[in-house]
Amino acid sequence: MFDPKVISVDGIGGPKPDAELISAPLLATREPVIYPFSLTPLLIEGENVAALRRAMESNRLLALFPELPSDEELEQLPFQVTFRLFSYEEKRRSAVGVLVRVVKELNFPDGSIRIVVRGIRRVTCVMLNRNEGEPPMARCRTLPELPGGDEVENQARQKSLTVLFQELAGMLPGLPEELQVAVFNAGTPGRFADLLADALNFSYAEKLLLLFHADVHARLEALAVFMNRELEVLKLGMKIQNEVHQAMSQSQREFFLREQLRTIQQELGEDSRNPDIIEIERRLGELTLPDRVTEVVKKELSRLELIPQAAPEYHISYTYINWLLDVPWLTCTDDRLDCSEAARVLDADHYGLKDVKERILEFLAVLQLHGGQERKSPILCLVGPPGVGKTSLGQSIARAMNRNFVRVSLGGIRDEAEIRGHRRTYVGAMPGRIIQNLKKAGSANPVFMLDEIDKLASDVRGDPASALLEVLDPAQNNAFSDHYLEVDYDLSKVFFIATANLLDTIPGPLRDRMEIIRLPGYTSFEKREIARRYLVPRQIRENGLTRQQVRFHLSGIDELIDYYTREAGVRELERVIGQVCRKIARRIVEGELAADAVTAVNPKLVHELLGGRKFLRDEVEGATAPGCATGMAWTSCGGVILPVEIIAIPGGKGNLKLTGSLGKVMQESAETAFSLVRARAAAWQIEPEWFTGHDFHIHVPDGATPKDGPSAGVTLSMALVSLLTGRPLRPRLAMTGEITLTGRVTAVGGIREKVIAALRAGVTTVMLPLENRKDADELPEEVRSKLEIHFVGTFEEAEKFAFSGPAAREKRA
Repeated sequence: MFDPKVISVDGIGGPKPDAELISAPLLATREPVIYPFSLTPLLIEGENVAALRRAMESNRLLALFPELPSDEELEQLPFQVTFRLFSYEEKRRSAVGVLVRVVKELNFPDGSIRIVVRGIRRVTCVMLNRNEGEPPMARCRTLPELPGGDEVENQARQKSLTVLFQELAGMLPGLPEELQVAVFNAGTPGRFADLLADALNFSYAEKLLLLFHADVHARLEALAVFMNRELEVLKLGMKIQNEVHQAMSQSQREFFLREQLRTIQQELGEDSRNPDIIEIERRLGELTLPDRVTEVVKKELSRLELIPQAAPEYHISYTYINWLLDVPWLTCTDDRLDCSEAARVLDADHYGLKDVKERILEFLAVLQLHGGQERKSPILCLVGPPGVGKTSLGQSIARAMNRNFVRVSLGGIRDEAEIRGHRRTYVGAMPGRIIQNLKKAGSANPVFMLDEIDKLASDVRGDPASALLEVLDPAQNNAFSDHYLEVDYDLSKVFFIATANLLDTIPGPLRDRMEIIRLPGYTSFEKREIARRYLVPRQIRENGLTRQQVRFHLSGIDELIDYYTREAGVRELERVIGQVCRKIARRIVEGELAADAVTAVNPKLVHELLGGRKFLRDEVEGATAPGCATGMAWTSCGGVILPVEIIAIPGGKGNLKLTGSLGKVMQESAETAFSLVRARAAAWQIEPEWFTGHDFHIHVPDGATPKDGPSAGVTLSMALVSLLTGRPLRPRLAMTGEITLTGRVTAVGGIREKVIAALRAGVTTVMLPLENRKDADELPEEVRSKLEIHFVGTFEEAEKFAFSGPAAREKRA
């Protein structure tokens, strides 16, 4: 490789002291760069005309000193070069140039002059003479060519460059054959280098660099660098050209084949247009669409006809049109307006659930009064613990109303585009889940279930719950805008049913747009009826058995309900019933039981098949110790009882300690109850010093389970009174309600779930806030007949009733 170095006129050897001095008119040009022995045409104009006349009158010699390139051009050179220069006409010119002889002069009719010159040899400008009225004269000294290296090495490099030139010539078809012959017969390495520099298409700065070098070796090295670069550029250009040519050839071939196909179809009398467009036009003619949709489809179809089928935009536009045609804009199913038949279908699928069934029948009655005309469908939210039948109820509603049913689970969705769809500018864009499932339903008035609406999430991609505000708002969803369709869709005919386990995690604005219907846990009687009517027949059928082979006694079902499941719903109950059926099926296959015999499922067989009881009832003790009370709480899985224990630790400072994984609300309830009881301690003849000498520890067992909610104030205050007075509470008593510092008992929620849980735990008496009387009136008759329900409105009433049992003693000693 050529070693980059700073070069100057003096640094390349310089002229000998006795070198020939020649005077010649200065020809001021920039391009082209002329080399010794090369023939080059030039256009003569301006001051150069006088210089030409002076040269033609004497020896036809001209001195050409090229203008220096700009600094930007010099920076692109692969070598660092320092040019020796002089200034003429305020322009920098190289002090190294070439002496040329005018071979021919041509005068054209338009007045222009063209000459052909032949380069003689390299010269350097020693002095520039300028006389007024005469062209400038350059006094030049010739520069001898220096080998710059071993002669054999220069010849070897000349042969290497000849091979490189042959490869370049093969890739440059416009190169004259005479030039190729001249290169092969150039003779000396110096002559060879000048010929290549003149023939190849290098930049002006590179050509000037090659002229500047009188050192043959350095000139050959620079040529090698430039020619290798040109070869790589040509190879890359040919590669790109071949790829483009292949792509164009494929496109031309497809175009040619399509034209042939079009001609053949015309000869046969067939439609020669794009079959996709023909199919879209056929569907557009068959479908009944809103005018705004038809307008958008026609506009997009006219655009599609102009797009080549191989273009990516074609498939984007084609998919968009298909979505517009697939969505059911005006297609609706006929509602079943017979309320009695709808009630029969609902009762056949689900036991109980009175509130939901009444709401559906009310909606059908309103439709019937309006003559079947479309009305805005209600938006329901079914709230209840897992396994109570919220999702399956949606399917029953659709069957009762004779509507299509679709379901989408919203649990964990955190991207707003899942609801509103993606913009069509994105790759792989699709409509949101609302439009997708309407296409799946095939009608504009399906029953649409939004499952797990309380488990929506949000992140930087948006808030899906906020996007649902438009979907579930009866005043807005008649013009729902999906980002992909960009055409308003009427959702007012869709019967939306949302499901949730908890209302607390649903945003307030979204909850306000829905009609809340609670589905509490089932009582033991309801579970027995559901198992007898639905679960047992289904599991017998699914496990390959018949009613003649297996018969479940009610005592066996009660055993499964009370001691093998613990849930508000019936999902786990169905699993254990299926487990019993599978074990019986295995015994029949293995020959332990006769296939034609009836197997009675009773408690004894349940123990034999499933082992010992998995759960024991949360039995409430008949007579509790002082400082103990039983509360009632409601969780996402149904109601539970809440035992409370309180002890006083002597030698303390009146501190209150709370354990049992209590939430913030329950901790505040405990502090309120403690303050209330401490303020009224004088009524039980307890001195204030007694409080300051003890610490109090309140514990709610089952500490691994988090507990929170405003429903334990009454329970905690009664437990504290029991501890302070030494009197136990009434036996088998459970209570709920919140209490204030003034002693007022306030209402709480989840009364049905709490009372059912208390009954399941063996409670015989419950104490409820007076404000919850309306909730108690809605309890099933089966529950009310087995419990004594007492209502209290103040702390005094609660104390009087809680300590009125036969086991209550007088005040604490």
